[in-house]
Amino acid sequence: IVSGKGGVGKSIVTSMLSVLTRRRDYETAILDADITGPSIPKAFGAKGEVLTTGDALLPLETKTGIKMMSVNLLLEDETRPVVWRGPVIAGTVKQFWTDVIWDDVDYMYVDMPPGTGDVPLTVFQSLPINGILIVSTPQSLVSMIVDKAMNMAQMMQVPVLGMVENMRFLRCPDCGKEIPLFGSDDHVDSHAVPVLERIPLDPTVAAACDAGKLEQAEIDYLAKTAVMLTETFGKKQ
Repeated sequence: IVSGKGGVGKSIVTSMLSVLTRRRDYETAILDADITGPSIPKAFGAKGEVLTTGDALLPLETKTGIKMMSVNLLLEDETRPVVWRGPVIAGTVKQFWTDVIWDDVDYMYVDMPPGTGDVPLTVFQSLPINGILIVSTPQSLVSMIVDKAMNMAQMMQVPVLGMVENMRFLRCPDCGKEIPLFGSDDHVDSHAVPVLERIPLDPTVAAACDAGKLEQAEIDYLAKTAVMLTETFGKKQ
Protein backbone atom coordinates (compact mmCIF):
# COMPACT_ATOMS: atom_id res chain seq x y z
CA ILE A 1 0.00 0.00 0.00
CA VAL A 2 1.89 3.07 -1.23
CA SER A 3 1.75 6.79 -1.74
CA GLY A 4 4.39 9.35 -2.50
CA LYS A 5 2.95 11.60 0.21
CA GLY A 6 2.40 11.13 3.92
CA GLY A 7 -0.87 11.66 5.72
CA VAL A 8 -3.16 10.31 3.00
CA GLY A 9 -4.28 7.24 4.95
CA LYS A 10 -2.09 4.32 3.85
CA SER A 11 -2.19 2.71 7.29
CA ILE A 12 -5.97 3.06 7.53
CA VAL A 13 -6.41 1.50 4.09
CA THR A 14 -3.97 -1.28 4.97
CA SER A 15 -5.77 -2.02 8.23
CA MET A 16 -9.28 -1.97 6.76
CA LEU A 17 -8.32 -4.19 3.83
CA SER A 18 -6.69 -6.67 6.22
CA VAL A 19 -9.81 -6.82 8.38
CA LEU A 20 -12.08 -7.34 5.36
CA THR A 21 -9.78 -9.99 3.88
CA ARG A 22 -9.70 -11.86 7.18
CA ARG A 23 -13.49 -11.73 7.36
CA ARG A 24 -13.51 -13.61 4.06
CA ASP A 25 -11.68 -16.46 5.86
CA TYR A 26 -8.26 -15.88 4.35
CA GLU A 27 -5.06 -16.13 6.37
CA THR A 28 -4.03 -12.48 6.44
CA ALA A 29 -0.90 -10.64 7.55
CA ILE A 30 0.43 -7.10 7.76
CA LEU A 31 4.08 -6.18 7.41
CA ASP A 32 4.44 -2.66 8.77
CA ALA A 33 7.24 -1.20 6.67
CA ASP A 34 6.76 2.32 8.03
CA ILE A 35 9.58 2.02 10.54
CA THR A 36 9.74 5.63 11.69
CA GLY A 37 5.97 6.16 11.80
CA PRO A 38 4.39 2.81 12.70
CA SER A 39 0.67 3.01 13.45
CA ILE A 40 -0.69 -0.44 12.54
CA PRO A 41 -0.56 -1.95 16.08
CA LYS A 42 -2.49 1.00 17.51
CA ALA A 43 -5.47 0.41 15.19
CA PHE A 44 -5.76 -3.18 16.39
CA GLY A 45 -4.92 -2.62 20.04
CA ALA A 46 -2.06 -5.07 19.47
CA LYS A 47 0.26 -5.31 22.45
CA GLY A 48 2.41 -8.00 23.97
CA GLU A 49 5.83 -9.54 23.80
CA VAL A 50 7.01 -10.72 20.40
CA LEU A 51 8.20 -14.28 20.89
CA THR A 52 11.22 -15.84 19.25
CA THR A 53 12.15 -19.31 18.14
CA GLY A 54 15.81 -19.78 17.47
CA ASP A 55 16.95 -16.72 15.54
CA ALA A 56 13.49 -16.01 14.13
CA LEU A 57 10.58 -13.88 15.33
CA LEU A 58 6.97 -14.96 15.62
CA PRO A 59 4.40 -12.41 14.43
CA LEU A 60 1.86 -11.09 16.88
CA GLU A 61 -1.72 -12.13 16.16
CA THR A 62 -4.72 -9.87 16.56
CA LYS A 63 -8.03 -10.92 18.09
CA THR A 64 -9.31 -12.27 14.77
CA GLY A 65 -6.03 -13.90 13.79
CA ILE A 66 -4.37 -11.29 11.58
CA LYS A 67 -0.61 -11.75 11.85
CA MET A 68 1.50 -8.61 12.07
CA MET A 69 5.01 -7.38 12.57
CA SER A 70 5.86 -3.79 13.35
CA VAL A 71 8.80 -2.07 14.95
CA ASN A 72 6.44 -0.69 17.60
CA LEU A 73 5.89 -4.24 18.82
CA LEU A 74 9.61 -4.49 19.53
CA LEU A 75 9.99 -1.25 21.51
CA GLU A 76 9.62 -1.07 25.28
CA ASP A 77 7.93 2.31 24.88
CA GLU A 78 5.71 2.75 21.79
CA THR A 79 6.36 6.51 21.84
CA ARG A 80 10.11 6.07 21.59
CA PRO A 81 11.35 7.46 18.25
CA VAL A 82 13.29 5.28 15.84
CA VAL A 83 16.26 7.43 14.85
CA TRP A 84 17.96 5.29 12.23
CA ARG A 85 19.58 6.00 8.91
CA GLY A 86 18.03 4.80 5.66
CA PRO A 87 20.09 1.62 5.12
CA VAL A 88 19.35 0.40 8.67
CA ILE A 89 15.63 1.05 8.20
CA ALA A 90 15.62 -0.77 4.87
CA GLY A 91 17.51 -3.67 6.42
CA THR A 92 14.93 -3.94 9.21
CA VAL A 93 12.09 -4.13 6.68
CA LYS A 94 13.91 -6.89 4.83
CA GLN A 95 14.38 -8.78 8.12
CA PHE A 96 10.65 -8.49 8.81
CA TRP A 97 10.23 -10.60 5.67
CA THR A 98 13.16 -13.02 6.04
CA ASP A 99 13.43 -13.43 9.83
CA VAL A 100 9.75 -13.68 10.79
CA ILE A 101 8.00 -17.06 10.68
CA TRP A 102 4.83 -16.09 8.84
CA ASP A 103 3.81 -19.69 8.10
CA ASP A 104 0.92 -20.12 5.67
CA VAL A 105 -0.39 -16.68 4.69
CA ASP A 106 -2.82 -16.12 1.82
CA TYR A 107 -2.59 -12.32 1.71
CA MET A 108 0.04 -10.03 3.14
CA TYR A 109 -0.40 -6.27 3.07
CA VAL A 110 2.74 -4.15 3.31
CA ASP A 111 2.15 -0.71 4.78
CA MET A 112 4.79 1.46 3.14
CA PRO A 113 6.29 4.74 4.31
CA PRO A 114 5.73 7.78 2.08
CA GLY A 115 8.12 8.53 -0.73
CA THR A 116 10.23 6.56 -3.19
CA GLY A 117 13.36 5.95 -1.12
CA ASP A 118 15.19 3.05 0.48
CA VAL A 119 12.20 1.15 1.89
CA PRO A 120 10.05 1.01 -1.27
CA LEU A 121 13.14 0.04 -3.24
CA THR A 122 13.93 -2.75 -0.75
CA VAL A 123 10.34 -4.04 -0.73
CA PHE A 124 10.04 -4.02 -4.52
CA GLN A 125 13.35 -5.85 -4.89
CA SER A 126 13.13 -8.30 -1.97
CA LEU A 127 9.48 -9.31 -1.58
CA PRO A 128 7.35 -11.25 -4.09
CA ILE A 129 4.94 -8.38 -4.73
CA ASN A 130 1.84 -9.14 -6.78
CA GLY A 131 1.04 -5.46 -7.11
CA ILE A 132 0.57 -2.15 -5.36
CA LEU A 133 -2.42 -0.08 -4.34
CA ILE A 134 -1.91 3.69 -4.39
CA VAL A 135 -3.64 5.81 -1.77
CA SER A 136 -4.34 9.42 -2.61
CA THR A 137 -6.44 12.39 -1.56
CA PRO A 138 -8.33 14.58 -4.07
CA GLN A 139 -5.85 17.44 -4.20
CA SER A 140 -3.95 18.91 -7.13
CA LEU A 141 -0.93 19.08 -4.83
CA VAL A 142 -0.92 15.28 -4.59
CA SER A 143 -1.19 14.62 -8.32
CA MET A 144 2.51 14.96 -9.15
CA ILE A 145 3.48 12.90 -6.10
CA VAL A 146 1.10 10.12 -7.12
CA ASP A 147 2.76 10.11 -10.53
CA LYS A 148 6.12 9.58 -8.85
CA ALA A 149 4.86 6.50 -7.01
CA MET A 150 3.31 5.13 -10.19
CA ASN A 151 6.45 5.74 -12.20
CA MET A 152 8.63 4.05 -9.59
CA ALA A 153 6.39 0.96 -9.66
CA GLN A 154 6.61 0.86 -13.43
CA MET A 155 10.40 1.23 -13.32
CA MET A 156 10.56 -1.70 -10.90
CA GLN A 157 8.09 -3.68 -13.07
CA VAL A 158 5.57 -3.96 -10.24
CA PRO A 159 1.91 -3.93 -11.37
CA VAL A 160 -0.25 -1.05 -10.19
CA LEU A 161 -3.57 -2.64 -9.24
CA GLY A 162 -5.50 0.56 -8.71
CA MET A 163 -6.00 3.59 -6.55
CA VAL A 164 -8.03 4.36 -3.45
CA GLU A 165 -9.08 7.96 -3.11
CA ASN A 166 -9.25 8.68 0.61
CA MET A 167 -10.97 11.56 2.44
CA ARG A 168 -13.02 12.38 -0.63
CA PHE A 169 -15.84 13.91 1.38
CA LEU A 170 -17.40 14.32 4.80
CA ARG A 171 -21.00 13.19 5.16
CA CYS A 172 -23.21 15.59 7.12
CA PRO A 173 -24.59 13.69 10.13
CA ASP A 174 -27.88 15.67 9.95
CA CYS A 175 -28.86 15.71 6.28
CA GLY A 176 -26.51 13.14 4.73
CA LYS A 177 -25.08 15.60 2.20
CA GLU A 178 -21.57 14.81 0.96
CA ILE A 179 -19.28 17.78 1.58
CA PRO A 180 -16.07 17.78 -0.52
CA LEU A 181 -13.07 18.34 1.70
CA PHE A 182 -10.65 19.46 -0.98
CA GLY A 183 -12.96 21.10 -3.50
CA SER A 184 -14.23 19.35 -6.61
CA ASP A 185 -10.86 18.65 -8.23
CA ASP A 186 -10.99 15.35 -10.09
CA HIS A 187 -7.28 15.11 -10.82
CA VAL A 188 -7.28 11.41 -9.90
CA ASP A 189 -9.48 10.71 -12.92
CA SER A 190 -6.68 11.93 -15.18
CA HIS A 191 -4.49 8.97 -14.27
CA ALA A 192 -4.47 5.74 -16.25
CA VAL A 193 -4.81 3.76 -13.02
CA PRO A 194 -8.42 2.84 -12.14
CA VAL A 195 -9.89 4.42 -9.02
CA LEU A 196 -11.17 1.40 -7.12
CA GLU A 197 -13.05 3.27 -4.41
CA ARG A 198 -13.62 6.76 -3.06
CA ILE A 199 -14.04 6.76 0.69
CA PRO A 200 -15.04 9.53 3.08
CA LEU A 201 -13.40 11.00 6.12
CA ASP A 202 -15.39 9.15 8.74
CA PRO A 203 -14.94 9.99 12.45
CA THR A 204 -16.10 6.49 13.41
CA VAL A 205 -13.05 5.01 11.64
CA ALA A 206 -10.71 7.29 13.55
CA ALA A 207 -12.48 6.49 16.82
CA ALA A 208 -12.21 2.73 16.19
CA CYS A 209 -8.49 3.03 15.44
CA ASP A 210 -7.84 5.22 18.47
CA ALA A 211 -9.60 2.64 20.65
CA GLY A 212 -7.73 -0.26 19.03
CA LYS A 213 -11.03 -1.83 17.95
CA LEU A 214 -10.96 -1.60 14.16
CA GLU A 215 -11.62 -5.34 13.87
CA GLN A 216 -14.85 -5.02 15.82
CA ALA A 217 -16.15 -1.97 13.94
CA GLU A 218 -18.83 -2.36 11.29
CA ILE A 219 -16.81 -0.61 8.59
CA ASP A 220 -16.85 -1.87 5.01
CA TYR A 221 -15.76 1.05 2.85
CA LEU A 222 -13.16 -1.07 1.04
CA ALA A 223 -15.31 -4.18 0.65
CA LYS A 224 -15.31 -3.98 -3.16
CA THR A 225 -11.53 -3.70 -3.23
CA ALA A 226 -11.13 -6.66 -0.86
CA VAL A 227 -13.39 -8.76 -3.09
CA MET A 228 -11.44 -7.69 -6.18
CA LEU A 229 -8.12 -8.66 -4.62
CA THR A 230 -9.28 -12.05 -3.38
CA GLU A 231 -10.96 -12.88 -6.67
CA THR A 232 -7.90 -11.77 -8.64
CA PHE A 233 -5.22 -13.59 -6.67
CA GLY A 234 -6.88 -16.65 -5.24
CA LYS A 235 -9.98 -18.61 -4.40
CA LYS A 236 -11.35 -19.22 -0.95
CA GLN A 237 -10.00 -22.43 0.47
